[in-house]
Amino acid sequence: MRKAVYPGSFDPVTFGHLDIIERSAKMSDHLIIGVLNNNSKTPLFSVEERVNMLKSLTKDLPNVEVSSFGGLLVDFVRAKQADAVIRGLRAVTDFEYELQIAQTNRVIAPEVDTVFLTTNLKYSYLSSSIVKEIAAFGGEINAFVPEAVAERVMMKIKDRRK
Repeated sequence: MRKAVYPGSFDPVTFGHLDIIERSAKMSDHLIIGVLNNNSKTPLFSVEERVNMLKSLTKDLPNVEVSSFGGLLVDFVRAKQADAVIRGLRAVTDFEYELQIAQTNRVIAPEVDTVFLTTNLKYSYLSSSIVKEIAAFGGEINAFVPEAVAERVMMKIKDRRK
């Protein structure tokens, strides 16, 4: 692959996300992490915070770029002149949803392929939502996210309780 986009909300970024990022960076000449600005959700972190966290976590991957986007993914992919979309799959239920999105995107943008990567088994259960829920109840999240991310999650949750 010449240029690929790995989209997501990354709220917060997990070890599962980082696994897909590292593997995708090896497979492509240029990987763009697309941080979704979804106005219908109330994220823990702002788009800018998520972009900055990802930039920090991927600074040692020279072919990785982090950028935010809103609207249709295919429009972002076209604007970035990318060839493919990378999507991580944890379970069969992910596949059913992701296949529907990939096929819809293919109708809208036939020139854009979707590549599915299965997550490492040790992250197959992991989601940002689970991390936030554990943190909200005061649980330990260092097994799921990098230490710097865990600290920021806990600070955000503490600030929201005030």
